[in-house]
Amino acid sequence: MSRIFCWIAAAVVAGVTIVPANAGDPTGTWLIQDRTAKVRIVACGEAICGTVVWLSQPIDIGTGNPQTDKLNADPQMRNRPMLGVGIVLGMQRYGEENKWLGRLYNPDDGNTYKGSIELIGATRLKVEGCIAVFCQTEIWTLSD
Repeated sequence: MSRIFCWIAAAVVAGVTIVPANAGDPTGTWLIQDRTAKVRIVACGEAICGTVVWLSQPIDIGTGNPQTDKLNADPQMRNRPMLGVGIVLGMQRYGEENKWLGRLYNPDDGNTYKGSIELIGATRLKVEGCIAVFCQTEIWTLSD
């Protein structure tokens, strides 16, 4: 009986030693769900942040000029180029190993929401923005 205990203890210890010590890393360039933009996520101090680095339609068809943040809730921000706009804003690691909480900017409606991002695999990122209890989720894929 004690031999079985020793084998179980050894297996548990071995299993613990092969689990990675570091949590997942969401940094990288991610293709958003509708494939119209890429967002680069980087460390910014103790948090993570993400900006638009690529657009499938970089030129506004109506104006012939580069796309701007024309739906921003702040009228003074509506003329800024979409490339470089912050989308993932100061997300802090949550208690779970692969989850961060903070704010998300949605250029489709010009508003900022409470949100989270969570690594759900080596190449997939679950992005969720919420108003009260109503949330919308997208899955982004690693583009690097």
